[in-house]
Amino acid sequence: MNMRESRVLKKLRAGEVVSCFKVNIGDAQVSELVAMTGFDCIWIDQEHQGQDWSVVSSHIWATKSQQADIMVRVPRGSYSDYVRPLELDASGILVPHCMGVEDAKNVVKMTRFHPQGLRAIDGGNADGAYTNMAFSDYLEQANRQRFVGLQIEDPEPLDELDEIAALDGVDMLFFGPGDFSQAIGAPGEWNHPRLVDARKRVAEACIRHGKFAATTGPIDRLEEFISLGYKFINVGADVVGISNYCHGLVSKFNNDVTAAQPAQGGYK
Repeated sequence: MNMRESRVLKKLRAGEVVSCFKVNIGDAQVSELVAMTGFDCIWIDQEHQGQDWSVVSSHIWATKSQQADIMVRVPRGSYSDYVRPLELDASGILVPHCMGVEDAKNVVKMTRFHPQGLRAIDGGNADGAYTNMAFSDYLEQANRQRFVGLQIEDPEPLDELDEIAALDGVDMLFFGPGDFSQAIGAPGEWNHPRLVDARKRVAEACIRHGKFAATTGPIDRLEEFISLGYKFINVGADVVGISNYCHGLVSKFNNDVTAAQPAQGGYK
């Protein structure tokens, strides 16, 4: 018995670009709907949201039903916070605010099995087919078919990007422009020279060490990101889409109602 193949890793290893969409709403029907449209990966969040593990599990089931991958951004915490999404059969995890090479080494140690790390072993959960996978196959395939991404969203790790990207067990460096802009004292200045330089340096380090560069940004900058070497790109979010759609409807509704109403005049 084999572990479910990662769609993200298959495409990345073939040199293709992966599409990703962030789902903030807790109901897993949203993840299922987004996966139906053809996105390669759904990104759900535990760093900024309080979704319990049953909700995370439902999102994983929903994406698996559509042969899409799911990436869970974990909270910074214990090893259990990192490995539990993997044991629920998430395709990968994203660890926020990697602050340097020692931090990255510790993440690898907690999230990868021997020989890459010392992840705690169970095998009795969804990723190990509830003990129906051979022990050695489970360890080997978990290391090969599940991805670990580290978010670079602070200035501190920039000087150690090469050492971080060179680590065995790290698949992806994910440049986070939002927190990075705040960390350099320029929140929301997406074209700030230091932010532009950092985005470029992250991609270059990944290319040098055979890792995958990831980021998030608007769809109209997709070609720019790809030209820099980014291969995993998040291009939208459910809350943004619904908000824009509703604003558009309300605006048109109010304008059309105003146009359709006769001019108000006094009675004679």
